[in-house]
Amino acid sequence: MSDSLLNMKAFVATARNGSFSEAARQLGLAPSVVTKRVSHLEWSMKCKLLRRSTRRLQLTEIGERYLETMQQIVREYDEMAAGVKRSPHEIEGHIRIKAPGSPMAIDLPRLLSSFQIKYPRVVLEAVLVDRTVNPVEEGFDIVLTMMPSSFHGVIEEPLLAFPRVLCAAPSYLARRGQPRHIRDLADHDCLVFTPMGSVWTFDGKSGLTTVAVRPRLLTNNNGLLVEALSAGGGIAVVSRKVVAPGLRSGALIEVLPEALLPDLWVKALVPTARANLARVQTLLSEIRDAFRRVGEGQPAHV
Repeated sequence: MSDSLLNMKAFVATARNGSFSEAARQLGLAPSVVTKRVSHLEWSMKCKLLRRSTRRLQLTEIGERYLETMQQIVREYDEMAAGVKRSPHEIEGHIRIKAPGSPMAIDLPRLLSSFQIKYPRVVLEAVLVDRTVNPVEEGFDIVLTMMPSSFHGVIEEPLLAFPRVLCAAPSYLARRGQPRHIRDLADHDCLVFTPMGSVWTFDGKSGLTTVAVRPRLLTNNNGLLVEALSAGGGIAVVSRKVVAPGLRSGALIEVLPEALLPDLWVKALVPTARANLARVQTLLSEIRDAFRRVGEGQPAHV
């Protein structure tokens, strides 16, 4: 591998991890070596790629501009070096996957552990975080998300639909009254799942209607959201499956049942440039099968 490529690899790892020491740990090098390689890259390009301070590293504007290109160069070299034209059971290389921190319909940790045992030549890097991620910009091979965002150069594959429901506890409705129209929600205490935002969309006879609600609680944790909902903290939009027992028992009451909520879809985002890699396709196939089994009412794993 040429010095220039080694320097780019050091820069990409540093930008991704936000520190020289973390990049060094990932690359199996001393931090001083990583620092020197990034400095050599900056010298050869006649520009600063990272803004250094005593507390953190930040990409400069030029660094942000060149990061995606360098990531692609490094990956293409890694693909060539790994020899991707192997039989399916000899797939190897690095897969970087992002998924929500909140539980999904499938047991992703179990699926990934099983995948690693089946394909020991593959190195997995799993990042669990509840935020919108552009897989191209942040260097992911697969992003599992429930966010509605779309990105250029990214393939979207729907995996599973989650029907949603607007509901509240009887204690909250007794205290604050039943909303009679979607616009009434603006005057109620609402419990908001942060990644979905505080503008709620409903699908009615006249088409889509939106309302900006007043958050009494903002959280990226579904468990906390349901706890606050059950305790009478306000009105929330939640997965119907999650609150089905509460709705059956009367512990929760559906609000404005005539106001339909569009289904929330779990989907996989895959950069077009990564979609045909054998290892990415193999993992995506296993994820797809797990969601299909859930949709058919079967166990996610067999």
